[in-house]
Amino acid sequence: MTCEGRWHDKGLADDETYKLPPKKKLYQDKGFQGFVVAEVEIIQPKKKPRNGELTTEEKMENRRINSIRVRIEHVISSIKRYRIVKDKLRLWREGIHDMVMETCCGLHNYRLRYRPWSYQFPNES
Repeated sequence: MTCEGRWHDKGLADDETYKLPPKKKLYQDKGFQGFVVAEVEIIQPKKKPRNGELTTEEKMENRRINSIRVRIEHVISSIKRYRIVKDKLRLWREGIHDMVMETCCGLHNYRLRYRPWSYQFPNES
């Protein structure tokens, strides 16, 4: 669901129902602590414990996860090249905001097909 304005993503996510393919991985940031989807593996960086520090292994794992997530953020940024996505949309009909976002995602994929870039995800061993 798309929503204009400044809303906390976790609050919006809690109010929605999601149908994601089972046994897939969902990368999310630390702001989604406690958010789960049935039959989906949640991957997110570990938070530093109160009055404590992360171990070297936990820091390395956080870097690995963030190296994947930054690519996702770059795709979102690329979609926002279409001003209709980032500017105020004054169309109020039900579902129009979602349709605009889906169309811009399709245009992004079309652009990549004819002007590809090298976007390889690191191995997830």
